[in-house]
Amino acid sequence: MPRQSPAIPADPWRRVRGGLFILGLVMGVGVVGYRVLGLDFFDAFYQTAITVTTVGFGEIGPADEIDRSYRAFTLLLVFFGVSGALYTLGVMVEAVVEGSINDGFRLRKDYRMIQHMSDHVILAGAGRVGRAISHYVGRHDGDLVVIDRAYRPDGDQPVIIAEATDDDTLLQAGVQRARTLIAALDSDADNLYVTLSARALNADLFIVARTNSQANEAKFFQAGADRVVNPHEIGGSRMGALALHPTLAEFLDEVLHDESHGVRIAEVHLADDSSSVGAELGTVLQRCGHAPLVLAVRNQQHGYDVNPENSTTLQQGDVLVVLGHPGEVDDLRVAAR
Repeated sequence: MPRQSPAIPADPWRRVRGGLFILGLVMGVGVVGYRVLGLDFFDAFYQTAITVTTVGFGEIGPADEIDRSYRAFTLLLVFFGVSGALYTLGVMVEAVVEGSINDGFRLRKDYRMIQHMSDHVILAGAGRVGRAISHYVGRHDGDLVVIDRAYRPDGDQPVIIAEATDDDTLLQAGVQRARTLIAALDSDADNLYVTLSARALNADLFIVARTNSQANEAKFFQAGADRVVNPHEIGGSRMGALALHPTLAEFLDEVLHDESHGVRIAEVHLADDSSSVGAELGTVLQRCGHAPLVLAVRNQQHGYDVNPENSTTLQQGDVLVVLGHPGEVDDLRVAAR
């Protein structure tokens, strides 16, 4: 049985609209009632308003018409009208104080945005590691959907406030249309569960999983992860590199994370139907005019040809790892298509 898409988040105005409807209904009944009791329309509306709001300016109308039935109706209107007014005021204050209206509108706007996204990145977990990932993807103009149980966004990425381990949450994030999922939750068990669920929902999804223990790496690959990252190990390796090879480590950090110098390391995918398939690397580079430096060529078996010769024949599915200015990289991407 095909899985249904999750419903759109609840309308944040629903309770407020309900309170306003009740208040309007009471006002309408009051106006009609006072009209029946002999007041004209304006006086009936005025008497209803001062009764519901408990202002109490006194009764309106000829003295001979203010009888027991008039006062009995006014009493009923006081009880129901004040209750409706207090309820409406309460839900409006609650919505403003708790921010539920703004948050609700943000969630509904994000939901509609996600419905039109494809080939995007899903980030499960917005802790310290997740926020660093979010900033990196944002700097590179990637489309990102963030999932976290209590996340407050500091950017423009759409956010789903829910449990990432829930299949319906992944479906709401567009996992079936996504290109990549990053499982960056604090717990290895949660990341493993997200990896299993995401792989079951999208067999072609590229999954990067975070682990806090290298001993669990094999389990993540068995669950369907394509890459497994241990932030503690990477952080330690980076500190060691800075201690032993500070210039090299700083250069790589600047190239990977700082676009101000105008040089970057990028990957260029060779399209399956590209005319460059079967051509020599040097021939493809000549089409670019000013070509970037090709550091390596990765084949479909994930093997690397480091510092390849110009005579290297490019194969279907190859990925070029290049270093150069953004314009040079873009020219090579055009040639690789």
